[in-house]
Amino acid sequence: MPLLCLDVGSTWTKGALVAPDGTLLGTAQHATTPPEVLDGVAAVTDALDARAAEVLACSSAGGGLRLAVVGQERLVSAEAGYRVALSAGAKVVHVSSGDLDGAGIRALRADRPDVILLVGGTDGGDQRVLLHNARRLGANRIAVPIVLAGNVEAQSEALESLAGRKVVATANVLPDVGELAPGPARAAIRSVFLSHVIGGKGLSRGPRFRSLVRTVTPDAVLTGVSRLAGVLARDEEEGAVLVVDVGGATTDVYSAVSTVDGERAATVALPADRRTVEGDIGMRWSAPGIVAEALAERLITAPEDLGAAAKHRAADVDFIPTTAEESEVDIRLAALAAILAVRRHLRLVEGNLGPKGAGLLVLSGGVFRHASADALAQVEATLRADPIVRPVLRTARVVVDRSYVLAPAGLLADAGHGDVADRLLEGSI
Repeated sequence: MPLLCLDVGSTWTKGALVAPDGTLLGTAQHATTPPEVLDGVAAVTDALDARAAEVLACSSAGGGLRLAVVGQERLVSAEAGYRVALSAGAKVVHVSSGDLDGAGIRALRADRPDVILLVGGTDGGDQRVLLHNARRLGANRIAVPIVLAGNVEAQSEALESLAGRKVVATANVLPDVGELAPGPARAAIRSVFLSHVIGGKGLSRGPRFRSLVRTVTPDAVLTGVSRLAGVLARDEEEGAVLVVDVGGATTDVYSAVSTVDGERAATVALPADRRTVEGDIGMRWSAPGIVAEALAERLITAPEDLGAAAKHRAADVDFIPTTAEESEVDIRLAALAAILAVRRHLRLVEGNLGPKGAGLLVLSGGVFRHASADALAQVEATLRADPIVRPVLRTARVVVDRSYVLAPAGLLADAGHGDVADRLLEGSI
């Protein structure tokens, strides 16, 4: 039986039909169709004649996951929220510290989070602020799901205060002074995304779509990138795999390191932080963020033309370029998004992509897949010219994931079809 791998994104719903031997039988895409995304899924399924296929799906639809952090000390809360959000597919839209009051509740509501991360206190330390904030959130009937990741000794009492709310309790993000442990909270947020947020985004009228989605798209792509690094290692290609995926709502960067030692090839195990999800940088929903950050990083000095174009794209997320000038603006925005996201990724991993730097740079996303050869050459030249990005791309081969197989490969591997995933990658990238 063939396998239909679907990625329901904010702008496009993409499908890849894969044979049991890893052959890519076909790809298709359709504009994502809220308030009933299953219409777009059906269009892709019909285009691939895949009604009888086994379906594996991931999603990042709905304009990105909006995360609010309610904590105790502002700098610690903000850092904890960023660490949790960066690989959970989330964007931090609100940070508060100390005792929540009426104004704080109103500000929290105004920022429209999809999930609240409630933190505070080290394990065995202060409980008062965490318990106060749990009582305020419970009393004010905050409807969005809450991930409780503070002092574990206060967890039971906090859960009592939040009775009737959607709460997932997990390990403390700050178990000891100076020690951040974001992993359990990330996993909890991904679980909340799948069980609650997808259903609350107005994407589908029934439960079927939520039941189809196995993971968030960044998780699927990270798994695919890791498999690709392993494939390259077996083929004795050295250096890191660096993937830049520019989407409508987010720009995601992934890195995996492959090494060759004599006749032996291996993939270096990756920490979770080898993925960065930039929720403020994207081609449609988050286009103004590209311009704002490019100004802040001095990549551009005159935002007038790009600023207006970015605002237009954010207001009309279904926008598709129809002229050469509009396509040129999209390429400019995509190149800036790629530079900004790679810079942030390199800061996070302290510039360490292994001893050989990047051996392969994969550009992913519709803006690259549909670009002309000249436009792609412009993007590559822009990346290679950036003083921060240039050193890690010194010997990198640059390709485009034209068939969009990284997310399908990750879905296949997670579903127990690792060999199929590897053969798909070998034949497509």
